Amino acid sequence: MYEGAPNWPDFSRFWKIVDDHKVSIFYTAPTAIRAFIKWGDHWPKGHDLSSLRVLGTVGEPINPEAWIWYHENVGGGRCPIVDTWWQTETGGHMITPLPGVTPLVPGSCTLPLPGIIAAIVDETGHDVEHGHGGILVIKRPWPAMIRTIWGDPDRYRKSYYPDELGGKLYLAGDGSVRDRKTGYFTIMGRIDDVLNVSGHRLGTMEIESALVANPMVAEAAVVGRPDDMTGEAVCAFVVLKQARPEGAEGERIARQLRDWVGKEIGPIAKPKEIRFGDNLPKTRSGKIMRRLLRSIAKNETITQDVSTLENPGILEQLKQAL
Repeated sequence: MYEGAPNWPDFSRFWKIVDDHKVSIFYTAPTAIRAFIKWGDHWPKGHDLSSLRVLGTVGEPINPEAWIWYHENVGGGRCPIVDTWWQTETGGHMITPLPGVTPLVPGSCTLPLPGIIAAIVDETGHDVEHGHGGILVIKRPWPAMIRTIWGDPDRYRKSYYPDELGGKLYLAGDGSVRDRKTGYFTIMGRIDDVLNVSGHRLGTMEIESALVANPMVAEAAVVGRPDDMTGEAVCAFVVLKQARPEGAEGERIARQLRDWVGKEIGPIAKPKEIRFGDNLPKTRSGKIMRRLLRSIAKNETITQDVSTLENPGILEQLKQAL
């Protein structure tokens, strides 16, 4: 751990630390990895990263393209990536590949640790078949789990063991799907990040992954906003690998990206609006502040606290529609 930002004094800050101190384990967030991609392959390639043994990713689902870049450019194609799913409330890793043991699949956190009984259920708490998306739950207690909320045990029970799921399943708040053949888990994002467009349920992570799969895109965040015709509309905030486009060029690239999403997922998933920025609003730990993006998409005045943002100035830029 160190004090400072990953891009100061230049974009090689992380790689210089690995090189200088012969770091063997590197653990970061997908948001940071996508920033590395935007900055360019030459920064990690300019340092000796051969001391690395294990790479880790945490904080949000990692899209396959970022996973592959991380594996090839930081791990040299030899380091296993430990894609860890866990929460503060779980007290430790819950679903994760074991390095050197579990066969890896880009974008999947693979299988629960021994003793962790994870499952995917529908809105009534019943298991769904592999290959079908649903709500991620934990079925049995585990040693490090959250036990209560200080001074409010009733809120603890309602929040984490809701009656709608039978009162005995730990609700993680994430949507997930299991592979039909391997049973591997893939996290699709928060269940409150699911959009309902003309009766179709779309995961924001799914649309974000499709956008980032485009060679032009470094990073993307998708939110919903109310729409009179479709109920909800898809609004995408996109950071390109090139300079932020404006005017006619911005409209042309936005059309290309809409068509790309339509081809990757389907016409229903095409973003109704795409806004370009030099960056996305993030906390100092690298988490994208989607609640702020929702306010911007709805053209609401931002009243939330922005003191934890690393880059509050980016909000004004993102308010500018094409």
